[in-house]
Amino acid sequence: MYSFILLLGLVSLLADVTYEGARSVSGPFLAFLGASGAVVGTAAGLGEFLGYAMRLISGKIADKTKLYWPLTFIGYLSNLIVVPLLAFAHRWEVAAALIVLERVGKGIRTPARDAMLSYASKNIGRGFGFGIHEAMDRCGALIGPLVVFGVLTHAGSLRTAFLWLGIPALLALGALHLAKKSNPHPQTAEDTKLEFSAKGFSRSFWMFTAASGLIGAGYVDFALISYHFQKQAILSAGWIPLFYMFAMIGAVVFSLAGGKLFDRFPKPVVFTGLALGVLSVPFVFWGGFKGALIGMAFWGLGLGMQGSALRSSIAHLTDPSRRGSAYGTFGVIFGLCWFLGSVLIGQLYDHSLTLTILTSVALQLLAIPLLLKVEIPA
Repeated sequence: MYSFILLLGLVSLLADVTYEGARSVSGPFLAFLGASGAVVGTAAGLGEFLGYAMRLISGKIADKTKLYWPLTFIGYLSNLIVVPLLAFAHRWEVAAALIVLERVGKGIRTPARDAMLSYASKNIGRGFGFGIHEAMDRCGALIGPLVVFGVLTHAGSLRTAFLWLGIPALLALGALHLAKKSNPHPQTAEDTKLEFSAKGFSRSFWMFTAASGLIGAGYVDFALISYHFQKQAILSAGWIPLFYMFAMIGAVVFSLAGGKLFDRFPKPVVFTGLALGVLSVPFVFWGGFKGALIGMAFWGLGLGMQGSALRSSIAHLTDPSRRGSAYGTFGVIFGLCWFLGSVLIGQLYDHSLTLTILTSVALQLLAIPLLLKVEIPA
């Protein structure tokens, strides 16, 4: 199953090059078309909300119909096709609608894809399987903005950049076709006749999801971190994306190493990721240049945990036949908690930096009692 996992990872890498590249300049493009700051914020927020809400619906459809591949193809197609189409948008209303559709597409394909990945990684270790996928995904998030930067440096046009991003989009769909050919029925890799409650998800699943939601609520978004760096003159504008890239390298490292360790020591890996996320907060907000660098390293490592260990844990805590619904439910709760936490922490930042740090740390630490009660099978 290594080839299948690597193909899905390649799909995510190329897809991230496409839409993360576009997202890095979507705000300036909307502004160019005459949109206000409120429109930019609303489009981004609405897209994230609808994307996470769609995961719940898509996950349930995947479990009932077993149409994992059609849902994945529909999601990736709508997720990717909007990027080159942005080159032809001449009104901010059209561009905003395309940006929202991109997030909705991601919501459609994520539960079905993660369910297939959980089946395929059963024999090699789910932590390692999800870690490989997450690492490749993060690599795409690094490359995308660099591609846009390169195009803008030579062509100087956002519309040209969007058209160039259509190339990795087409390659991603081609890689997805190869992945389907290599493993058309991924659910057959795992026996679905396991002893789980037929009434719904287990108590451990709900406790783990609640704990993950608290971690997400307390995790400071990079948008606020970068705002802080610039406002406090900790970093110049040119250094901020370099610090983000540094954090993504940490995310890649933890995705692979942490994912592999998760298969032997699941709970310690989850707690290690939690500790790194907590430690990042005071370094990022109270440290100078060196403190910010250390904080971003911790922040990236903790982010890598969320992409590998948390997703792997859900596979261990749920019936294979309901895996799509599980990932959809987990995704919508985690996303809602992340959104509400980001709003709260952002509001607190305008009033008190100390209160911001304490709230972020406290929310994440509240996850510990719940995690202690969850048994994650190794």
